[in-house]
Amino acid sequence: MIPMNAWVLRAVGLGALTVVLRTVLGFAMVYLPTAGSWLRILCLIVLLAAVITWGVLDGQADRRANADPDRGADLTMRWLYAGLAGGLGSGVVAWILDFVPKFDLGDNGLLFEVTSAASFIILLIFVPAVAGVALGRYLVSRNGEKSDGAADTVVLNKETAGV
Repeated sequence: MIPMNAWVLRAVGLGALTVVLRTVLGFAMVYLPTAGSWLRILCLIVLLAAVITWGVLDGQADRRANADPDRGADLTMRWLYAGLAGGLGSGVVAWILDFVPKFDLGDNGLLFEVTSAASFIILLIFVPAVAGVALGRYLVSRNGEKSDGAADTVVLNKETAGV
């Protein structure tokens, strides 16, 4: 069973980041309409960087805890749950915030926010996170192999020196 607090923390954090970025983008589109395309790309990069970084940290922590790849935690399901809850939650919150005066988040309906918008956010959370987990596990495994090789070299040198 996946600990609930692990995926809930990721869902709330990344869902909140999504809402903040959409809000900033909404204000920017009103006050800086000519910079909209650059700000969309910047918001996308910020979200992807946060997701990939968190995924890499998860993968590294898991590989350090379980050196055997067959005994690692099921981080795929953790990130799938986080993506689902983060995507749906951010869609509902964005829909509610759109009723607040001076908030321009696109005037999308609830059905759009919990289907199309949520599915996009789910993929933006899940796919990069799983890639980050794989990268994190690989980096720890690679560093482990390098340190094992260095230890063997030291032992060989001591043996040949007669120590």
